[in-house]
Amino acid sequence: MHGKIPPMIEITEELIDIGVNLTGSSFKKDLPAIIDRACSAGVTKMVVTGTNVQHSEAAIELCELWPDVLFSTAGVHPHHAKEWTDEAALKLSSIAGHSAVRAIGECGLDYNRNFSEPKDQRLSFEAQLELAADLQLPVFLHQRDAHKDFLNIIRRWRDKLPNGVAHCFTGHLDEAKAYLDLDLQIGVTGWLSDERRGHSLREAVKYIPLNRLMIETDAPYLLPRDLPVEMTAQLQARRNEPLVLPHVCLTLAKYKNMEVDEVARQTTRLAREFFSIEG
Repeated sequence: MHGKIPPMIEITEELIDIGVNLTGSSFKKDLPAIIDRACSAGVTKMVVTGTNVQHSEAAIELCELWPDVLFSTAGVHPHHAKEWTDEAALKLSSIAGHSAVRAIGECGLDYNRNFSEPKDQRLSFEAQLELAADLQLPVFLHQRDAHKDFLNIIRRWRDKLPNGVAHCFTGHLDEAKAYLDLDLQIGVTGWLSDERRGHSLREAVKYIPLNRLMIETDAPYLLPRDLPVEMTAQLQARRNEPLVLPHVCLTLAKYKNMEVDEVARQTTRLAREFFSIEG
């Protein structure tokens, strides 16, 4: 069930998955096989998402095991904003100095379920933007149901930041335009394939210039709902993996009405520039 997956999507260009949660518990038992399957599918580089201090440290440990394949971010997700303390800030600043760390985040605002109070989210978010500005690292951004506050904060910091990406973007065209106006990049996932909830995203990607887009799986989350049966049969039930990224690329090409190799080429080029990944 978990052997190598034969190539089912022919893409000649290599791909970079800019957002994978490889430090999660669902990957502990078979991580080497997961990375091997991804590389075999043409996903040659992956950026491991740091969601709090502990997971940011764990991401670096993985990068040290696969130094030519894995890179990471270091940050505190808004769900964990209540964990932000002076001690956490010092630890994160130290972690961010590691050579594997290529961005600060995942940071931002999430008012959907408010696992942390909005005031704590805003404090943690601004502190991480300040850290990114000090270190001149790009930011890996999260926003859900907090568009107005998110924009107000980003506007205050944008001129001090080298770059930023709205990770796992699922919003409407107006939100995309606001991010583009702030010279942010946009990351898209298998949400594009969701026939129930992906309509606004599919309309937005038609407008977003290809040279402002990157692709990601956000594995183990957001498994595309329209995977080929042959690929689904190879996956652990309901668990997304980086090897699914070619399908995300193909879906984006469909809604951009472009050749899939061109979409792969440009999204990979931007990912290399954004995360300072050498060819």
